Parts: sequence; C-alpha cells; structure tokens
Amino acid sequence: MAKNSTAVVNHDHRSLSETSSRCFTESLTATHNFEVASYPLLAGMGVGKYISSCIFSVGGHDWTIRFYPDGNNAECAGNASAFLYCTSQPKGVRTKFTLNMLEKEGKVLVTSFGSLEHTFSSSIDDFGFSKFVEKSRLLKSSSDATGGYFTIRCVLTVIKEPRTELKRNLFVVPRPNLQDHLQQMWKDGQGADVKFSVSGQLFSAHRYLLAARSPVFKAELFGPMTEKATESITIDDIEPPIFEALLHFIYTDSILDDWDSKEGKTTNMQHLLVAADRYGLERLRVICEGRLRDSIDLETVATTLVLAEQHHCRDLKEACIGFMTSQNRLGDIMATDGFKHLMASCPLLMKDILDKVSCVLSG
Repeated sequence: MAKNSTAVVNHDHRSLSETSSRCFTESLTATHNFEVASYPLLAGMGVGKYISSCIFSVGGHDWTIRFYPDGNNAECAGNASAFLYCTSQPKGVRTKFTLNMLEKEGKVLVTSFGSLEHTFSSSIDDFGFSKFVEKSRLLKSSSDATGGYFTIRCVLTVIKEPRTELKRNLFVVPRPNLQDHLQQMWKDGQGADVKFSVSGQLFSAHRYLLAARSPVFKAELFGPMTEKATESITIDDIEPPIFEALLHFIYTDSILDDWDSKEGKTTNMQHLLVAADRYGLERLRVICEGRLRDSIDLETVATTLVLAEQHHCRDLKEACIGFMTSQNRLGDIMATDGFKHLMASCPLLMKDILDKVSCVLSG
C-alpha cells in the first residue's frame, strides 16, 4: 500500500487582521410656512409680544415660529422680529435653518437671509433675527393689494448625534485553498496513476501534476522514450523521507512543518537541496539554500560548502567561506570529519578558502 505524508500544510500566508468602522451623521429636513394675515391689526401689540405658528415636528423635536410685530426688544425699534423656537426642552439639538419672508402667496421673496447654525438647549431655546424686516416695509405692503398678508418660511435641518458602527464586509473571500485540496488528493491517493519505489517504500502520485511541476518528471513520464504503461518507477539513490518531502513540496509548495525540528535537520536539508536540483525544482532549491545558510555551524559548514560547490549555489558558498575564515574558526573546522570530506571531494576549494583568509589578514 502506498505511503504518503499526513503532515499539515503550512503555507505561512498569515494575513493581517483588519477591521473597519464607519461614522454616520444623519439629518432630517422639513419646511414650514407660517402665514400671517392683516399685519396692520398686529402692529402696536407691544415690544416683546409675539404670535406663534402651529407646532411642527422635525427630527424628533417640536418647533414653532414666533413673530414679534413690534420687535422682541427695545433695541430693534422700527423692526419686526422672527425667531425659531424649540418647544420640547432641547438638550444640545444641532440645527441649520433659514427664516425668510415672502409675499404674494409665497412667490415674492422679501428677505434673503442665509442659513443659520445653532444648537438649541434648555438655556437657549430660540434663535433668529431681531431685525427681521422693517415695520415700514410691512405697513407699505399692507396698503397694497396684499392687505397685510405675508408668509414666514422656515427650512429647518436637524442634525442627529453621530454614531459609529462596525463596518461589516458581507463578501469575505476565503483564503486560497488549492494547496489544501492538492495535499488531500495526494494523501487519499484518489486518481493516483504512478508509483515510486524508493528504497523499498512505495509512494503514489499523479503523473500530470508531477510533470507540471518538474521538467525532469515531465521527461521521465511523458518523454519520447517513456512507455505509457509505466506505472512504477524505482529510485534507489534517495532516502524515503527526502523523497516524501520532495513530493510534499510538489503538491503544496511548502516544506513539511516539522522539517526544521527534526534531528539532523541540516543533513536532511542538504539531501533535499540535492533532490530539488536533480528534479529542477528551483524554488525548493533556493529555500533549502537559504535555510542551510542560516544553520551554518562548525560541524556542518564544510559539508555544506562541498554541496554548494557541486550544485552551483554561489551565495551559499560565499556564506560558508565567510563563516570559516572569521573569528579564528578555521583551525577547529579543519579538525572535523566534514573538512576531511571537503579535501577528498573538492580539494580546489582550499584555494578559495586561503584566498579569503589572505584578504581577511591583509584587510
């Protein structure tokens, strides 16, 4: 029976947590027309006395327009006054409003005051114009065809308290999971159409996926010399754990989770780099090269250097030579079995090492 890895894929695609909130400030606007008839009969009521419109509601509050035919105080002599009054005991009600006078059934604008901004509270519950319109202007209009009839128009906007709420993304796109599906397909062996006998241990796989990921597998499985009936391939020069890690990468584009925590991880990574180079998996080769560079130590630097030389890993080679020739380490490294292997396998590397030592000393 085929044996495949059951390790969990670690894609290391951790996305930063992101939330959003949004502040809403709502407003409600309404218009109220207060019609005043027979102004001459109102003139002379007295300063500070007023007539009121009916109560109208806007934004959850009750309002009325107050018109003072003789003005709201002695300082506005000769003028009538108009104010917006909040009748519902306001507590910090923000508003924007206009008060203007119109004649001839609201078709002719007599005043042209701009918008006022005011926050109504229990202590200041009205706001408007002490000098709204000259009384003489009203009396003149009364002698005309209007008969003292005019309209006070209030356009009122009540601004509600801002509120903030969490902004929810109703269309959250799930993270990519193709690698999960491919790993599960490999684990289950469903649709597998080729087997590898690696030192006596069987591994099932999917030839089209192998060919898509590796030019070497593509040549082996679909090349001109390949027999279509080939269902089993024997590999004797790779250890089963290394081949398992190779297949895991082909299906998931990642290295096994516990690969770095295993005993002899540097040796395993060296063998995996060799396998990656053999099967043309450039990304895996570079990953292995980087991890070997990060794990250089006295015992393994010489063998890693040999590997870097044989597989044309220039950056890894420079890192190994740099490590060997710094901090007086070379003597201890030369005493290791790995250095003996270096001298037997790649004696010309000694020249590169000595050249680096010379540069260090002269520097």
